[in-house]
Amino acid sequence: MANDYYQLLGVHKNATDAELKRAYRRRAHELHPDKNAGDKAAEEKFKEVNEAYEVLSDPQKRAYYDQYGTAPGGAGAGPGGFGAGMGMGDIFGDIFEEFFGGGRGRSRATAGEDLRFNLNISFEDAAFGTTSKIRVPRWERCSDCDGLGARSRDGIAACTTCKGAGQVRMQQGFFSISRTCSRCGGAGKVITDPCPTCRGRQRVEQERTLSVKIPAGVETGNTIRLTGEGELGGQGGPPGDLYVYLTVAEHPLFKREDDNIICEVPISFAQASLGAEIEVPTLKDPSKLKIPSGTQPGHAFRLRGKGFPHLRGHGAGDQVIRVTVEVPTKLSSKQKDLLKEFDCLNTDGCSPITKGFWDTVKELFGEKVGK
Repeated sequence: MANDYYQLLGVHKNATDAELKRAYRRRAHELHPDKNAGDKAAEEKFKEVNEAYEVLSDPQKRAYYDQYGTAPGGAGAGPGGFGAGMGMGDIFGDIFEEFFGGGRGRSRATAGEDLRFNLNISFEDAAFGTTSKIRVPRWERCSDCDGLGARSRDGIAACTTCKGAGQVRMQQGFFSISRTCSRCGGAGKVITDPCPTCRGRQRVEQERTLSVKIPAGVETGNTIRLTGEGELGGQGGPPGDLYVYLTVAEHPLFKREDDNIICEVPISFAQASLGAEIEVPTLKDPSKLKIPSGTQPGHAFRLRGKGFPHLRGHGAGDQVIRVTVEVPTKLSSKQKDLLKEFDCLNTDGCSPITKGFWDTVKELFGEKVGK
């Protein structure tokens, strides 16, 4: 074949080995006979591309080709464009896996599956941190056979289907295709005398107790990763990880906003009017809070550093105390008389918020409104 090998692959003469391989895969994929059934021109071009890659992927052959413009010793002249002794796995491994799903070699090690565990914790545990014990069901290596799957090593024999190779070959056109052995799954061996405990599965399902350290400041939705505590890997592969998803319970008194804690505290009309010193709950110990005279409903007081610890940093949020003024629901006759007397003695200076409101109303709607 007199075609320029570099032009056949669509690369320049200084192309690296990686560039040659990528170009070859692309061209072989485009021209593959399975995608161009009955197209003789495509089949012929496919052979030329194979020949070009066979020469240019070999440093010595490539150097000879670059100097003399021809392949050494008629390379590529064998059937289907393959050189002597060159099998499908040498050139077309990746392509055939894509077209035919064929495996290459024995079954490979695979990483174990990740696991998820949902953990409910209290409001206080989220604030201060804790260590929780959890019980996780998962597959463990069978201790009776030490993961062998058989009673003893004498209970394992070479697979008769693939003769221990882990793959079987079949002929398709002028290609020899390798596929993973369906009987042994690519292992090349089968269990003839299985372990009675795991029944040849090499592992058993067990419940494992683990300690989970929960840092202070977590909230619902945070996850904790325990590396290597997931399912076992296959064929000696690494185990997966365990992800612990946290849900924090609500508190009867406190509500969290970011790292701050909100607490609504009721006070009496007299305390709001005259002022008082009251005791309020916090996450740790009760704290004294001074209520100034004339405090209005909904007023917020801030206790610095009494909130949740910052999860990723130093310090903590605040606790916000919002006071609500409780209106008595049942009054005695004497209490009613005293309140009426108080109301009669009430002047504009005692209730500036009320006075300001009605002054605005009168400006907008006239003297008739509010009487």
